[in-house]
Amino acid sequence: MTGTEQKHGFTESERAAVYKAIETRRDIRRFRQDPVPDEVLYRLLRAAHSAPSVGFMQPWNFIVITSEETKRKLKQAADKERRALMIHYEDEKAERFSKLKIEGLEEAPITVCVTLDPTRGGPHVLGRNSIPETDLASVSCAIQNLWLAARAEGVAVGWVSFYKKQDVRQILNIPPHIDPVALLSLGYTDEFPDAPILEQAGWRKRISLDELIFKEVWGTLPDERLDGGADG
Repeated sequence: MTGTEQKHGFTESERAAVYKAIETRRDIRRFRQDPVPDEVLYRLLRAAHSAPSVGFMQPWNFIVITSEETKRKLKQAADKERRALMIHYEDEKAERFSKLKIEGLEEAPITVCVTLDPTRGGPHVLGRNSIPETDLASVSCAIQNLWLAARAEGVAVGWVSFYKKQDVRQILNIPPHIDPVALLSLGYTDEFPDAPILEQAGWRKRISLDELIFKEVWGTLPDERLDGGADG
C-alpha cells in the first residue's frame, strides 16, 4: 500500500472496474431479443436494493414485466406523452425529439418499473422530515446502482422518462399513493456507444466539470483545478 492509498481503498484493478462502469454507462434504446438470465436479473435487483436510503427507509419496489401485452401498453402510454411533448420543441430540436426511440419498451425482454412508497418507514423517517425529497433521491440511488451493475454484467438499460404516471398506475395496478418513478428497459445490445445518445444526436453537450466546481461558497471558482492543472 502506498502513502496515498487509504486503508479501505480498492486495488487499482478494482478501482478501474468501478470507474469503467461509471464512464461507459449509457442509456440504450436498441435491444436484442436474447433473454436475460434470472440470476443476472436478481443480481441487478440486489444491487439496486443495496442502495443508500435516508433513514434506511428503502422506499423502492421493483415490478418486473415480461408480458408482451403489458410492454405494448406501456409503449403506447410513452408514445402518447412523447407526441404531447412535441409542442415544446421547434425546428431541429423538434425533428431530433421525434426520432428518439421508445421502442425499447417492446424490444427489450424485460421492463422494470421502479416505484417509490412515501409511507415506507412510517410518518417520521429519520432525516426525511426536513427534506421530503430525500425519498426520491434514495430511489434514484437504487436506479443508479442497478444501471452500473447492469453495465458490469453487459446488460443494457434504457430509461423511458416520459409518460403520465396515472397511465402507468392503471396498466400495472399500482396503488394511488405509490409513485412510478422509472420505466427501465433491460436486455442485451449490439453496441454501447462511446458517447451518450443525446450528445451524439446534437441535443446537448456535456458541461465541463471545471465550470461546475465552486470553492467554499456559490460562484467562487477554485484557484487551481482539482486535477492539478492551472485554470486558464
